[in-house]
Amino acid sequence: MANVMDIDGSLLEGGGQILRMALCFSILCKKPIRVFNIRAGRKKPGLMAQHLKGIELLREICNAQVRGLELGSTEVEFHPGDIGRGKFVAHVQTAGSVSLLLQAALPVAIFGSGPITLDLKGGTNVDMAPQVDFMTEIFRPNMEKFGATFDFDMFRRGYFPKGGGHCVAHIKPVRSLKPVTLVDFGAINKCFGWSFVAGAVPIRVAKDLADGAKNMLKRIYRDEIDIEEYRESVDMAPDNCSGIILGIQTTTGVVMGGASLGNRNKDAFRTGEEAANVIKSAYKVRACVDQHVQDMLIVLMALADGRSRIKTEPLTLHTQTAIHVAELMTKTKFTVTEQENEGVIIECDGIGYQNHNS
Repeated sequence: MANVMDIDGSLLEGGGQILRMALCFSILCKKPIRVFNIRAGRKKPGLMAQHLKGIELLREICNAQVRGLELGSTEVEFHPGDIGRGKFVAHVQTAGSVSLLLQAALPVAIFGSGPITLDLKGGTNVDMAPQVDFMTEIFRPNMEKFGATFDFDMFRRGYFPKGGGHCVAHIKPVRSLKPVTLVDFGAINKCFGWSFVAGAVPIRVAKDLADGAKNMLKRIYRDEIDIEEYRESVDMAPDNCSGIILGIQTTTGVVMGGASLGNRNKDAFRTGEEAANVIKSAYKVRACVDQHVQDMLIVLMALADGRSRIKTEPLTLHTQTAIHVAELMTKTKFTVTEQENEGVIIECDGIGYQNHNS
């Protein structure tokens, strides 16, 4: 057996992200890994259902050999094979996030030996993870700047605590990723969003979420703010939920966003403001990537064929974790340069990963 790289899952963010990043690079770099102290920084350490399904999904995509694959396990050994093609299924029986499954699998799937379909079930709009609409409307345009994308079909929404959401992603392989330069914010020319309720939640909640968001966004954009307020159909979303997804686009092609879920113990107007404040915070330093997309782009920067430069806000712990794992496993180097206005520029000379099967 090849030498196994040990990775301490308790470092920095200390949650599921280290595991997802390590597995991704393990497959792409064909390096067997052993991740220990998995989720040591969480109240319930070890693998939960969504992590288990994520590992199983990646195992199937690359025909890997895995040890330690059971609920509560704090150590996993993963020996990757070659990235395949076809349909792969991950059905979480809880409200575990399908967005996190997508986050783990996408960087691998774009280097498949042919088209890959991901059939995913679980939570589509849940706490502690990006809402799936954020992945399609805000993350995807940023991913496309690197030359990769995915198609997406939504069949059913899944909320906490039942889950049961169902969506399918279709990914065509790419030869390599382009480096990206995103340092010029430009000026906002579009402000948009979706405010929804589902189940028995009153439609006025969608209006209050949108009003709160508009109240905050008007401080940075004086033209029309187009936020659609709507109720999900019973067929699409039979359970109770509310939430908002926001985005802005600028004259230089920047796409950033913010999102929040409603809470019966919290004022909807305030929740809408909080989602918009993510955008306002990034605007303050003229960042070109919001704090939630920031860490998702690290893997793409590390793999790209050339130097990427991205202006953003001070690094989140998730981004620091992503950089740590990327440097550890690819031997590339990231530099972070502070700007006068409290923004930072992240730079990386990617390893120029090539898909020889595409």
